[in-house]
Amino acid sequence: MKKILSLIAGVSLSMAVHAQENLVSKEHGFVHGTSKEYVWPTEPEVLEKLDQWQDQKFGIMFHWGVYSVPGISESWALCSEDKFTARRKRILPGATYGDFKKWYWGLADSFNPTKFEPSEWAAIMKDAGFKYLIFTTKHHDGFCMFDSKYTDYSIAKGPYKNGKYSNVAYHVFDAFRQQGFMIGAYFSKPDWHCEDYWDPYLSTPTRNPNYNTKKQPEKWAKFQQFTANQIDELMSDYGKIDILWLDGGWVKKPQQDIKLDKIVANARKKQPGLIVADRTIPGQNENYQTPELRVPKTQLDHPWESNITISNSWGWNPKPKFKSAEWIINTLAEITAKGGNFVLNVGPTGEGVIEEEVIKRLKQVGRWLKTNGTAIYATRTTPIYNSGNVWFTANKDKKTLYAIYALPEGEELPATIEWEGNKPKGKVTLLQTGKQVKYTSKDGKVTVTLPKGLKKEALAFSFKMK
Repeated sequence: MKKILSLIAGVSLSMAVHAQENLVSKEHGFVHGTSKEYVWPTEPEVLEKLDQWQDQKFGIMFHWGVYSVPGISESWALCSEDKFTARRKRILPGATYGDFKKWYWGLADSFNPTKFEPSEWAAIMKDAGFKYLIFTTKHHDGFCMFDSKYTDYSIAKGPYKNGKYSNVAYHVFDAFRQQGFMIGAYFSKPDWHCEDYWDPYLSTPTRNPNYNTKKQPEKWAKFQQFTANQIDELMSDYGKIDILWLDGGWVKKPQQDIKLDKIVANARKKQPGLIVADRTIPGQNENYQTPELRVPKTQLDHPWESNITISNSWGWNPKPKFKSAEWIINTLAEITAKGGNFVLNVGPTGEGVIEEEVIKRLKQVGRWLKTNGTAIYATRTTPIYNSGNVWFTANKDKKTLYAIYALPEGEELPATIEWEGNKPKGKVTLLQTGKQVKYTSKDGKVTVTLPKGLKKEALAFSFKMK
């Protein structure tokens, strides 16, 4: 803790965020950016847990809700902003807006995930090398994946109410906790199903409250209490929670003040050291930043996490375009070298199944991490972090460096790998084989000769540095 505190003491409380490379595909629609500044937390328990979280490096996120039944995009088609109108028309051609909302919210009546087995999910993800979980307890549509006392719009009140795991979030958290995962609860600050956010007697032209909260303070106060109550449920009744991952960055002071400071203070009384990710809102409640569907262009020196989908949507869709295992491994190496964590999103089916094509890719990632994980887990940045297709990480003690060659998809392994900087001192070990490899170092360039017969995959090397 002394090391952590001394490090923080030497860091300015706010730092500019570097420009980011946008990797967004058109299918995703609205995408969160990041805040322009980062403010370090000051509570020792939060700093300690942040350090632990940064050791994990690789997280799994699930988007699962009523939208998983027909395989459409989550929540956003309910919003009447121009960018989402065309999407709504594609989903339900010819339907009026009122009919669409009735249909969408009515999907709860057919959401019955009879094939859901949380222990199977946890086993698959542990085998894939993930270390922490972010699970959608509630998206903007207001449908709760937990048995909330404050609404009937939940998985526990529909056709699955008598299911073995009807309080879904509880059983997901429990299964992953048993596998050693850090546990994160995704929670949407806006709730479009709640009548104190979207008044059903008024039109809903934007994502914001559809009434003047200043003129109706009593109504807004009800929503504030509703939000506080639901978060308190998650912090009180669902076991140890490590991360509160808050979505909906437009819900913020002063226009949409939900008294988050008080909510977080109460949450930490029950979950000491709780990490809060209040997305895009700089300040004491954004303990790490969350660039969405993108990787920052450069190394960042504060906590952050790229959240990226394995397919072309957050939830399940019937015509997925899956990213390859090679892409996942290479992206993990890049993000780690730049100082971040990588949370990969998977969308289970409406029945509660993780598709075989997803499992196949994740098994390949897991095999790679079993051999090469020391170059990823519990590492930190090093000043020279990239040279061509090679990404560098360092042990927390900075005594051992790792060079990860991100093999481009579709290419064969070269005879030699070169990089500039980070000159080794003594032997260089290839993690795939555990054996030393030959190398030369001349004019600032290191050239490693690869032995024959290697498995065609990203390669990781360990060495001491001069």
